[in-house]
Amino acid sequence: MKNLFKITFLSVVIVTGQLLFFSCTQDGLNGLDGKDGINGLDGLNGIDGKDLTVSKMIPLEKSLVPNSVFELKGEFSSTAKLDMIMTSQDILPSDSTFVYGAFMDGAALYPYGDGTFAFINNLEADYSIARIRLNEKLQPLEGDYIVNSTATAFTAMCSGSSVTIEEHGFGPLYLSGGEWGGNAKGVYKVNPFRLKENRVSVDRLPALGEWSTENAVVIGKDAYPNKTVVFMGDDDSNNAYPEAHFAMYVGNRGDLEFGDLYVLRGKNAVESAPGQGGLLFEMGMSEDITYDVEWVKVKERTLNELNQEAIDSLAIGFQRIEDIDWQKGSAAANRNVFFNATGRYRANNPDLANRGTTFGRVYKLELNPEDPIADAKITLVVDGDKDGGIGDGMHSPDNILVTANYAYIQEDPNGYAALNSNINGFAKLWQYNINTKTLTEVMECNQTVASGLDIGNTNSMWEITGLIDVTDIVGATEPTFIGGAQVHGWRPDVNPNNAQRADGKYFFDENAIDEGSARKEGSFLFKVTGLPR
Repeated sequence: MKNLFKITFLSVVIVTGQLLFFSCTQDGLNGLDGKDGINGLDGLNGIDGKDLTVSKMIPLEKSLVPNSVFELKGEFSSTAKLDMIMTSQDILPSDSTFVYGAFMDGAALYPYGDGTFAFINNLEADYSIARIRLNEKLQPLEGDYIVNSTATAFTAMCSGSSVTIEEHGFGPLYLSGGEWGGNAKGVYKVNPFRLKENRVSVDRLPALGEWSTENAVVIGKDAYPNKTVVFMGDDDSNNAYPEAHFAMYVGNRGDLEFGDLYVLRGKNAVESAPGQGGLLFEMGMSEDITYDVEWVKVKERTLNELNQEAIDSLAIGFQRIEDIDWQKGSAAANRNVFFNATGRYRANNPDLANRGTTFGRVYKLELNPEDPIADAKITLVVDGDKDGGIGDGMHSPDNILVTANYAYIQEDPNGYAALNSNINGFAKLWQYNINTKTLTEVMECNQTVASGLDIGNTNSMWEITGLIDVTDIVGATEPTFIGGAQVHGWRPDVNPNNAQRADGKYFFDENAIDEGSARKEGSFLFKVTGLPR
């Protein structure tokens, strides 16, 4: 890299004239503690085996996979535009060894300070976290893995979120949810600029508790002066008793170690018939009715003990809490937190639907304006289980992105669309208008076109995921988003002639996971412009 940096003291780095603040984490800076640092000088091997400066790197300008594997719907077909950034099949011209792995999920974008950006991306089924350098056009230049499957003990890295000085008052950090697979669930803390050589180890945040963590999200710094408030989504999928709980951590500004942990409980913490107001389980709530809730402090931090304490505390039982995000625009808006419950169905337990959502729900939590641990209010804003409701036809909302005016809801279909005739087609991206309370379909995976290209099939439903708003980060003149898809079914046993790259490599990177443990299933990464914020 031609733009060098110097360290003036342990928590401040100047990168090409840009001041970046780094929190005091065990990851360290620039390897000063022998562990971690900023990957600004080490570079990645080019195709000739020599390190390349950024100025000499050749971007991937066009993916092998066409944009037609997605279809923009309605008004968005003329007002928005989707462009593929890269897929698992693509080979980067300047970094042919990097392979984009299985189940792309949570993501964040950070400026290097030299005109390029570090795109941090979870590869869920590879139990790892990648870093891909993008240029100013969001074209990939190089890639590597900064956390591998050994570091996570083969625990799935699901949704992720950024922490930055601009939005949160400290950072930069990347928080990743450890959800399923290995024995290291909870919240992972990653320096996005860490040295790639340190991929074999990573820190968790015990104070935030062990959950089947889909995501951990720090809300904006303007919400509460001098406080850091973090929300965790618990993707527990019990088939008899919905026991996913919504958790909150509160510490001093920048403190992720010494604060307190809480779970959300309804004021009317009893079980009732669906829609009748009992808040022991989520199905007691009805769409567009606001309910009073409170926070209960918990002392446990380990998975089973924490789960049982939440149950004993009569915390609201949800069915698979997935992603979380907070509304942008003002301090008051920052205190509005949206989250998805993706749902579950079991034919051998029909009573499960009386307690937990089947097709999925979207909730809005309004925090107390003075104190995050004071009483709050919750509203079910989109109910996939309500016949004739705005969410009738929505199937398994998973990830969510919230801007100042909209929530963008991404589906991960759970495979029981036949239960509702209004569910049709493949995984969709929805737009919920926070002001008008309307739900509009934005985009759909076109698996019919993809199958014709020998990419996956029409039976294994893809997941739209990882959507982030990068407009301000890249200084774009129009709304710009990055997202992706888990292309389920795109692997050697389904597409033996097309589930590998031109160089014969399957869809896994040995820096992330060994071949014997790899799923070898493809992922997509795309850019969308023109969606309103």
